[in-house]
Amino acid sequence: MSKILIVEDDPLMSKMYQKIFAFEGYEVDLATNGEEGLLKIKKNKPNLVLLDIMMPVMNGIQMLEKIKADPETKSIPVVILTNLAGQQDAENAMSKGAVKYIIKSEYEPKQVANMVKGILAGYTREEKPETSSTT
Repeated sequence: MSKILIVEDDPLMSKMYQKIFAFEGYEVDLATNGEEGLLKIKKNKPNLVLLDIMMPVMNGIQMLEKIKADPETKSIPVVILTNLAGQQDAENAMSKGAVKYIIKSEYEPKQVANMVKGILAGYTREEKPETSSTT
């Protein structure tokens, strides 16, 4: 069973995505900021991280940089799931190693789950999927 870590400071948003991914058969863990997320990544080794950008303590971009700088965690795919719709935000996240940039307001949660499913399928075949941004 694939493990997904959702790093999101909005409790309603994180619970909603937790329910959707649990229903899809994934083991789901939650973190409310980047610092907590890093601790959970090291401890639980998720198969994928869904990461918000605007968070307290440590934002998503800072967390992404730390994930990709650590040899133990750099191969974990990170999907940015945010409300920041700027092209520059997306390009910045992708250049730092995110595999996908999803704007929350543009997709239904089920669509997000399907995108994540596709990314995980690519990683389980030992092929890194092409990075793509959704803007």
